[in-house]
Amino acid sequence: MVNKAIVASLLFGAAMAVPYPPSATNGARHPVPDHAYPHKKVNGGNYMPSRTKTTASKTSAAPAAAKDQGKRSTGETVNNPVARYDNSNITDGVGDGVDQYTLYLGDGSTGAGWPDQSRWVSFENMFNNYKDQMFSSCDWMGVPNDSGPEVGAIWDGIQAAASATGVDHRFILAVIMQESGGCVRVWTTNYGVRNPGLMQDHNGGATCNENNNVQNPCPSSTIYQMISEGTAGTNDGDGLANCINESGRSDVSAFYRAARIYNSGSISSTGNLQSNVATHCYASDIANRLTGWRNAPSACTCDSNPNSCGSVNF
Repeated sequence: MVNKAIVASLLFGAAMAVPYPPSATNGARHPVPDHAYPHKKVNGGNYMPSRTKTTASKTSAAPAAAKDQGKRSTGETVNNPVARYDNSNITDGVGDGVDQYTLYLGDGSTGAGWPDQSRWVSFENMFNNYKDQMFSSCDWMGVPNDSGPEVGAIWDGIQAAASATGVDHRFILAVIMQESGGCVRVWTTNYGVRNPGLMQDHNGGATCNENNNVQNPCPSSTIYQMISEGTAGTNDGDGLANCINESGRSDVSAFYRAARIYNSGSISSTGNLQSNVATHCYASDIANRLTGWRNAPSACTCDSNPNSCGSVNF
């Protein structure tokens, strides 16, 4: 068990040591097609596994975070072979990958056609390729778009959470883009479970948009905490780390299965990742983001026509 002092030092050290993201500037440099923004089923929230009891925080808030935000971060860590605590290598993949969408169906295994980790893009390329979306994704929600420093805080927050939890930084970024498009002022949704922040986590404390209270700028400490809560979990629900632990796999399929668990709370009894409640395309979308998809039209019809993918809600 990683004690709270170690996790706290990792969060603090990583957030302070990582530089401002490469070539971050204010504003999108290229137009982003409307279909590139967050891919969530209409009125489809996240139903990540709930906790049966409330526990004290094991992770300190990110530097200077408000006390009420820090109370809910639980310090989950990945405890299987896919754990990666050293995320200092930001050129750790195949560069940009390919901006195209491949529909993945089945159990998330490479045998079922899902991409091996050797096909994942590099974190630096992935982040840079998503900056245009980050700088414009708030607009369609009617709130101010991200600033350069806010995008920089997303980079720092991802690196901090990855180092503290053992979750690959690319997987964290993929979920951020799926959930909010990187908009730090994304609204807090509630379709049975309250989902705030960049990762629309399970009833976390950090948000810059709730009950018509929009914060501009969004404090870096709040951004760090949003990412920590989505990755390390909250007192009320699991983050990506425990979703990976609950995947039942120790290969690349652990990530795709974790995406399904984060979105719907469990794996379908069929074993297929296009099934269960919430967003049927979710796991396939995450796999595509990890291999370079950003602006190409989606080829997933599992939400608009579940029968086309054999999707069921159990």
